[in-house]
Amino acid sequence: MELPSGHELNADQIAYWNGPSGQRWADRHAAQESLLGPIADVLIDRARPRPGERVLDVGCGSGATSFAFATAVAPNGFALGLDVSDPMLSQARALAPKGLPLDFVLADATVYPFEPGSFDLLVSRFGVMFFADPIASFTNLRRALKPTGRLAFTCWREPRDNPWMMAPLMAVYKHVPKMPPVGPEEPGPFAFASEERVMRILNGAGFVDVAMEPHNLAMDVALGGGLEAAVDGSLQIGPASRALQGHPPQTVEAAKASIREMLAPFLKGQSVALQGAIWIVTAKAA
Repeated sequence: MELPSGHELNADQIAYWNGPSGQRWADRHAAQESLLGPIADVLIDRARPRPGERVLDVGCGSGATSFAFATAVAPNGFALGLDVSDPMLSQARALAPKGLPLDFVLADATVYPFEPGSFDLLVSRFGVMFFADPIASFTNLRRALKPTGRLAFTCWREPRDNPWMMAPLMAVYKHVPKMPPVGPEEPGPFAFASEERVMRILNGAGFVDVAMEPHNLAMDVALGGGLEAAVDGSLQIGPASRALQGHPPQTVEAAKASIREMLAPFLKGQSVALQGAIWIVTAKAA
């Protein structure tokens, strides 16, 4: 497996996304795209890619957003998907539709030597919350944009506003100790939950006209597969999965029963919908 060279403070994240967790995300790319696909639609709507533009997709994962942006700017535009995860980029390259103006690079956006002023649009769906030094990272990314360049990304709001992730974790905590708390400015899914912090980071990196739009949506954690699919999904990735790592099978089974009990009241047909809450962040390079 190839590992990207990166900023030394990002070493833990690079190791995480190239280890078993990164492989699990790659293996579940179809399920995750079913869950997060509607958010890509919102991102594309706000980013407003135009034919002929060059797009940089940061934290592109298995490539679905890169495919969508490449389609939007074709035939004369171009999309570059960037990620630190070799397992997910391998999926992206294998799944990429033929003929799209598209490429991928295994790299750390904090230090990658982008050609200055070479992109019209910087986008990300949940790929920018993991930088150890976000101001340095976004400063490097802004240099890759033309003076007329634009930014658009999505990030999660507060944990309490995202029960689709947190409710299964609370059920698991009936059986295992709580994980060490993550500081509000440490890398992680909720690192950009604070509007004040995101504004501070982007302004510090030189972006202007920063705007943050709250957006709520229903997340079908069952992906249309019924209650057991919702329970299994909660145990495969996400905070509930992390909390159970290393615990014996009987503990996992007890936690699974608690998750099932918690999710059952939300079952409607074959869907189990819980609330999700995101920021849609937009800005200009200058």
